[in-house]
Amino acid sequence: MPRLLLLGLAPLLAGCAGMNEAECRAADWYRLGERDALVYAIHPQIEQYAQQCGRHGVRAEAPRYMAGWRDGYSEFSGRGGSGGMGGGM
Repeated sequence: MPRLLLLGLAPLLAGCAGMNEAECRAADWYRLGERDALVYAIHPQIEQYAQQCGRHGVRAEAPRYMAGWRDGYSEFSGRGGSGGMGGGM
């Protein structure tokens, strides 16, 4: 049973992975927010991204991220919360 739990958490943990400097500089903040809500079905992670990217001197674009997150969450909710994992939470 613990193995199944870990396998189920893997996609969520992948969404929380740290960003390096190149990823921070090239980030499409709208799409990142949309992905976090739509695929991973997690709460906004903009504070974590801002902290990670701030270490590299890159400012996270919170308004763009949150616009994407709201759109992704709206779509996620509209399809019954199935996210990209094929099942409800």
